[in-house]
Amino acid sequence: MFLKFIFDRLVSLVGLLFLWPILLVVAILVKVKMPGGPAIFKQKRVGKNGNLFTCHKFRTMTVNHNGSTVSVAGDNRITPFGATLRHYKIDELPGLWDVLIGNMSFVGPRPDVPGYIDKLQGEDRVILNLRPGITGPATLKYRLEDEMISEYVAKKQAEGDNRPMQEIAVEYNDNVIYPDKVRINKYYYEHYSFIKDIQMIFCTVLGKKMEYNNEII
Repeated sequence: MFLKFIFDRLVSLVGLLFLWPILLVVAILVKVKMPGGPAIFKQKRVGKNGNLFTCHKFRTMTVNHNGSTVSVAGDNRITPFGATLRHYKIDELPGLWDVLIGNMSFVGPRPDVPGYIDKLQGEDRVILNLRPGITGPATLKYRLEDEMISEYVAKKQAEGDNRPMQEIAVEYNDNVIYPDKVRINKYYYEHYSFIKDIQMIFCTVLGKKMEYNNEII
């Protein structure tokens, strides 16, 4: 994966050099539209070999919110402007810095909070050999994850499930979405292709789908 390593450093540097005006404008808009907190959200995530690193994103939630790390479309913790940033993946742009300094890659598993990927068992732990990515096959498949979880929550509530929304959301994530992400990311590790990496990046930027491991993501 030496080519991947060089590609990550070179393209992230070029991206930061060309996109810094956009990053600055978005940061200002975050401060204006969501006052009282920082423009950049920082959180410890699990990286390569299970080591923790600080992940950077544009803030999309209210300040001093409480609740699960699993978010749902319409979640009142997410501001209207934050929802727009999330929908178009603009909140991920500060991650270019994480790629440049080697904590992340453009393509790989999404960086999880402690308690998920670091607790994988058996052969699934091969995923920890990868640097987490801004995008990836699992990210593409679940690009509308918030909306998917929201639909599941609405369905369960319509069936008479009176549990809190976040509890239902976590159940769906832990039992359905997350195990499927592990399956996809394990396949990515075992069948790595630089050409597929490039295809995934273009599909992410253009909002397109692609075929991967005999499924459309």
